[in-house]
Amino acid sequence: MSQNATSIAPNVKAFFDHDSNTVSYVVTDPATKKAAIIDSVLDFDYASGTISYDHADMIIDYVKTQNLDVEWLIETHVHADHLSAAPYIQQKLGGKIGISDRISEVQTVFGKMFNAGTEFERDGSQFDQLFADGDRYKIGQLDGVAIATPGHTPACMVHLIGDAVFVGDTLFMPDGGTARADFPGGDARTLYQSIQKILALPDETRMFVCHDYAPNGREFLWETTVGAQRANNIHVGHNASEDSFVEMREKRDATLAMPRLIMPSIQVNMRAGHMPDAEENGATYLKVPIQGLKG
Repeated sequence: MSQNATSIAPNVKAFFDHDSNTVSYVVTDPATKKAAIIDSVLDFDYASGTISYDHADMIIDYVKTQNLDVEWLIETHVHADHLSAAPYIQQKLGGKIGISDRISEVQTVFGKMFNAGTEFERDGSQFDQLFADGDRYKIGQLDGVAIATPGHTPACMVHLIGDAVFVGDTLFMPDGGTARADFPGGDARTLYQSIQKILALPDETRMFVCHDYAPNGREFLWETTVGAQRANNIHVGHNASEDSFVEMREKRDATLAMPRLIMPSIQVNMRAGHMPDAEENGATYLKVPIQGLKG
């Protein structure tokens, strides 16, 4: 397939955050020790409003121990279930923060929802790199390709790096199915079409997912293959049709609760992991719009 960048196999180190069931990755070119960090997590205690850095520090310690040189800090989308640690890691290790160029669509919707004001730019300028569909980039000698996969959100993007593809929330492990499509800008039919782009990659392509919820009590897993997904994914495997997928996805999404950290996560992640500006008293606040209020 033309999007298949190279057969070189990057080294992939996973870091699992149990609080948000998120998997972050350090992806390394073995020849040059250049690296990318994908979907990092900032620890956040919602009840107290306290942030901490244990998960990010584990990644930083690994990078330093392995003598890696971080070139990229990649977000597969604006996450709704955890806060990004990309600015903190960038301060410690360097690298450019990148996301889909459709981030402006997400910023427009949620900037209005959170009444972010005119000082909040809705053009993606908080990020160092905006990837368009098909953009190519380097991690040392490794070729990376950004592939737009909207459906879960408008700005979802998978990254094909060597023989490995990092799919964000678009796909889970085969027994976990697929992402929800009911967030603003999401669409089940678009999601199905995006998934077909991923499943068109070679069977042997290693696939790394962003979340795992250990269905049926199995151990946590995050690596599979394109071939395994095509054959066994409970939502799109076995040549599931587009119409049947849309019917299943929309029915299922109607039963799902919102993620626990969606309010703080969106406000921070649409700013490339930065907090809103401090207010006149020097404190920083995250907002919760109230729904269903009656006068």
